[in-house]
Parts: sequence; C-alpha cells; structure tokens
Amino acid sequence: MGWEEQVRRVVPYIPGEQPKQKGIIKLNTNECPYPPSPLVKEYAAAFETELLRLYPDPEASLLVNALADYYGVDADQVFVGVGSDDVLAMSFLTFFNSEKPVLFPDITYSFYDVWAELFHIPYRCPELDNDFRLVKEDYLTENGGIVIPNPNAPTGLFESLDTIEEIVAGNPDSMVIIDEAYVDFGGVSAMSLVDKYDNLLVVQTFSKSRAMAGIRIGFAVGSKKAIGYLKDVKFSFNSYTMNAPSIAWGTASIRDDGYFKETVGKIINTRERVKKELAGLGFTFPDSMSNFIFASHETIPAAELFQALKQEGIYVRYFNKPRIDNYLRITVGTDEEMDRLLTFLKQIIH
Repeated sequence: MGWEEQVRRVVPYIPGEQPKQKGIIKLNTNECPYPPSPLVKEYAAAFETELLRLYPDPEASLLVNALADYYGVDADQVFVGVGSDDVLAMSFLTFFNSEKPVLFPDITYSFYDVWAELFHIPYRCPELDNDFRLVKEDYLTENGGIVIPNPNAPTGLFESLDTIEEIVAGNPDSMVIIDEAYVDFGGVSAMSLVDKYDNLLVVQTFSKSRAMAGIRIGFAVGSKKAIGYLKDVKFSFNSYTMNAPSIAWGTASIRDDGYFKETVGKIINTRERVKKELAGLGFTFPDSMSNFIFASHETIPAAELFQALKQEGIYVRYFNKPRIDNYLRITVGTDEEMDRLLTFLKQIIH
C-alpha cells in the first residue's frame, strides 16, 4: 500500500444530478425556479473586474453588515461562508470536539455524517418517529453537540420554535446548530433565540429562497462568543473564502427585500396547489414547509416513477435508503414546470 496507508478515506456526499442537456425540467436539487433579484443583475453589470486583481475583504464586511441590519443583530454575530455547506463544515470542525457523540436525525441532510466521518467526530442518529417527526427526548441526553435541520430535508417538516428552544435550553454544555436552509418557505427562524442562548447557532443559505445557488453564499448567526470561535477556525483554514463578486451580489440580494418576498410567495402558492393535485393522484406526503414535496404513491413504487419521469426529461430526487426508499423529493418549480410534471403523472397513473 505504501503512501496510501496514510490517506484519509471517506465516502463523499453525492449531490443531485446536474443534467447538461437542454429542455430538462430540473426538480431534483431544490434550486429556485426564478432568477435572482434584478438588483443582483445591476450589481453584476456594474462590478469592476479590476478589483479581481486584489484579495477580497477577508471579513466580507459589506455582506456581513447587510445581513446584520436585515436580521437585527450585531455584525460580530454574523459569519459568512461559501454556501451553507462551508459554514456547516466549519461549524462541525469548531464546535464538535469531544468524545461524546454528536446527534442528528436518521433521516436528514446526508452531508452531516460525511463531515462527521471526515473530521473523525463520533455521532449517533436518533430515529424520527413514524410521522417523520423529531422525538424531542432523544436530544435531551448526554451528547457532544446537536444538528437539526428545520424544516428537515428531505421530509420538509418544520418543528415548532418551542421544541427547538427546549432542546437548546436542555443542552447548555453543547452547541446546537439549527440548519435553516428552507426556513423562508414557511417555518419560523430560531434567530430570535440567539441572544438568549450562547450555545445556539442558526445557519441559512442564499441557494434556495434567494436564487443564488451558483454563487455559493451561506451564513450563520449566533452569540458573539460562538461566532468568534468560528472565525478563529475559518481563518486557520483559509483567510479569503468569500470572493469579491459574492460579497457584492449577496449584498444586493439582501437589499431587495420586496423581490425576495415576492419570489418566496410564488413558490409557496405553487407548492400548496401541487400538494392538492398530488393528493388527488393518490400521493401522500408530510406537510412540507420547504420548497419541495416528499411524496409517496399508494400503488406505484417510487423507483419506478423516478425512472419514468427521468425518461420524460423530468428530474426529481430518489434516495435508495431505509425508511424513505418509496418516496420522491420533488422540488417546486414554476407553475408551468409543475403542470408538465402533473400532466405526465396523470398519464402514467390513470
């Protein structure tokens, strides 16, 4: 084996397919079906490429200050990174540093166990109940940290803020990370609790509701002490993770609140309409508060539906995993895209 004996071996996270052919209806990676804010386009057109010869601001102050103003916190309570994956990875590295297991659900974002394996962090995955709900008591035991996505992925279910607060309050010796990638689509953010609990970190992203998955912006809000520790680790890893266009264009997105709310509203309206249509076709699903629907059909196996849809040029996400291998995660697209999906489903179901 030689040098290979020293290799850190991990099984990597596998993202949803990114088909290259045109004409595909892409409902498999929870991207926003609408473009970013027109203000982002303005900032992009006016961006001075001359600035690219310089290193970007390592503090990303323009973006951090915009986020702090928007969410009503201090600038030193905000941390930014290259998508929420970067922010979460830095958070795992920073806060999960004991022999006790980190806790996250058995059905959840499949990057959590990858980071745990990569950083040699012990972990345990309490099972969601039969309705895919969190069992609160499972998170009120001894642990080395907690990660809860809220709303959860791939189920789309939102746990109440009371439940989240009880878990945070019950774990004063552990960092509790609430991953809110989908919170803008119907959940209530735990950000209101960060001044009350210094062991709480709330992570969000620009990839879903702000339609900027391609530029990679994520952020965390927490106590000044927690954010300080996070920055220490980040600057020990890479000083310049946030590039200059991301800082400028992310700030533009934050400043166009009207467009943001309009876009989110359209997605929610489409989601609720499609829920009714799918139910009429014999699908069941948890009551999604995200920009996707996690659906199972009463008679046709999910794997079969997945292949039929793919052949039709409609990509959805299928997870061949225990407990969820008869579900499809369907991103909410435009009304036109969802109509094409529904039309095809009607043809193969009836």
